[in-house]
Amino acid sequence: MRLLLMSNSTLHGSGYLGYCAEEIINFLEKNKRVVFIPYALNDWDAYTETARAKFNEIGFELSGIHEYTDTTKALEEADCIFTGGGNTFRLLNELYNRKLIPIISEKVKNGSINYMGASAGTGITSPTIKTSNDMPIVYPPSFNALNLVPFSFNCHYFDADPKSTHKGETREMRLAEFHEMNTEAVLGLWEGAILRVENNKATLKGLTKARLFKIGQPQKEYFPGDDLSFLLK
Repeated sequence: MRLLLMSNSTLHGSGYLGYCAEEIINFLEKNKRVVFIPYALNDWDAYTETARAKFNEIGFELSGIHEYTDTTKALEEADCIFTGGGNTFRLLNELYNRKLIPIISEKVKNGSINYMGASAGTGITSPTIKTSNDMPIVYPPSFNALNLVPFSFNCHYFDADPKSTHKGETREMRLAEFHEMNTEAVLGLWEGAILRVENNKATLKGLTKARLFKIGQPQKEYFPGDDLSFLLK
């Protein structure tokens, strides 16, 4: 199983997938055909064109999965799936509507297709989408997701500004609430952080750090180059 999981698609100071383009090139290698899943946004055509332009620029073919009449065939012909960010609930709901959850999960787990995700596309690789930051604008049949990794992601993670007068819940507090009702670890990815998985090895890549939340243990921070393979066990 090969995964490239990005916290975000656009980083301040760079364009769409600009900060992670080299990681994508390195990950895809000679796998030229990418099928894009645009379901997290409302305008699938426009979203696909944005992704296609970037992938063509770096030397890869990209087609939107909605451009095929047979989505199963689209996955069979592709070397890699790329699922873009947007609203996680909308994304998961559409995957359920099209009965793609078990197909994608099986193909990625058995190595017949590689997987890349950004933001919501990363979040759905977890067992559930319970640690999403998004509003539930639609109600998917289940919160259960692709379950490619045995822990949860919180993308776009950030610490509260100590100078802020805002008294609402911080991201850290919300993840603590998650652990009051759930047991799996949560990896908070700062914007610019990437997790690359190659079979049983997971490595933090990108430009920024990640924070791990586990029940009954102190939070721990990791930096690019750190080995996070223990999370896959």
